[in-house]
Amino acid sequence: MRLRLAGAVLLAAAAYYVYLPLPSGVCEPWKLMLLDALFRSFMKATDVAHALGICHRIHLLNRLVSWVEDIEPRSCPDVHVTDATLDGVPARVFRPKGGKRLKRGVLYFHGGGWALCSGRMRSYDLLGRKMAKDLDSVIMSVDYRLAPDAVFPDQYHDALAASRAFLSSEALELYGIDPERLCLSGDSSGGNLAAAVAQQLGSDDSLPVKFKLQALIYPVLQALDFYTPSYQQNQAVPILYRPLMARFWLQYLGADASLAPVLLANNHTSLDQPAISASTRSKLDWTVLLPAERRKHFRPFVKERGSSGVLGRVPQLMDVRAMPLLAEQEVLGRTPKAYVLTCEFDVLRDDGLMYVQRLRDAGVEVTSDHYEDGFHGCMVFSYLPMMSAVGQRSMNNYIRWLDQNL
Repeated sequence: MRLRLAGAVLLAAAAYYVYLPLPSGVCEPWKLMLLDALFRSFMKATDVAHALGICHRIHLLNRLVSWVEDIEPRSCPDVHVTDATLDGVPARVFRPKGGKRLKRGVLYFHGGGWALCSGRMRSYDLLGRKMAKDLDSVIMSVDYRLAPDAVFPDQYHDALAASRAFLSSEALELYGIDPERLCLSGDSSGGNLAAAVAQQLGSDDSLPVKFKLQALIYPVLQALDFYTPSYQQNQAVPILYRPLMARFWLQYLGADASLAPVLLANNHTSLDQPAISASTRSKLDWTVLLPAERRKHFRPFVKERGSSGVLGRVPQLMDVRAMPLLAEQEVLGRTPKAYVLTCEFDVLRDDGLMYVQRLRDAGVEVTSDHYEDGFHGCMVFSYLPMMSAVGQRSMNNYIRWLDQNL
């Protein structure tokens, strides 16, 4: 009887820890709750280790993730897998066996808040294999440097260097890639890097070879407004909570973590900030850029007076290489045809949807692929143990779009 009672208490405690009220439209909510409980446990454990001075929380979290997820570059009957470098930047290469002599090519940047994950992770490894097989394409998944050891613009420079190397005649010849059929892609923070690189290379007239497509998966594109409708609607929806995104931003920008409350209150973008012009504000004016069904009942949150000096202390908040949504229309107009995947239950939803509209306003052809039941990160949870249905659906549609357009 005592064992049964103890078991019941433990079960109840576990259910209490795991359970989280979620919006009714979220796909397979119990799977997301379990994933979130695991992620929260890892985060709390690493926070304790950080507070005790054992090691940096991100170092420990990456070690845990690597221990669970990292796999060796093992080839399979359909795909040859190797690790290589692109101008010194590590990358995992997936090359289909057989098929056409010249292959299509996709350069991919993984997500993880510029601080976590790797192209060597099981989820990204499986994605690369599937893309290589289904598309008969060479896929290169880039391992750019990570925070806190590297901060902006290091990750951007790695992404740019890898992209230029990928476009070089030497790499195209070595891997048998068709120079007319190249795509730049990434998810979350990797989508940020892909968008920033697409802007830079699109404006570079010296390049003999350019990307034909850009494919951005729930990209993060700005840190000036933490009160977009999606930030308000999804602030408590896992796995990317609103405060966590502010932490990731400050870590990426090499800024003081104590500024998180300032960002979350939009004190850094108050109307008394002379560094933010009316033109800059218009580039992320969601009351204009978002459709009515996404604006819903939400209202802009702009303060008359805020925290002075933040933009002076963190000028990176205005750097277009970190904030691709702030790019000029002329720059956007020179970027390639685009695909942007967004999820309803994601704080970053409106970053992607505003970028869709800004690209269209600049004359770029864009496919907007929105998932009403999706959540942040869903595509990389397409495989066991989670096997997210919306993740599988989004991954298959992403690959189908590439197949039809690349």
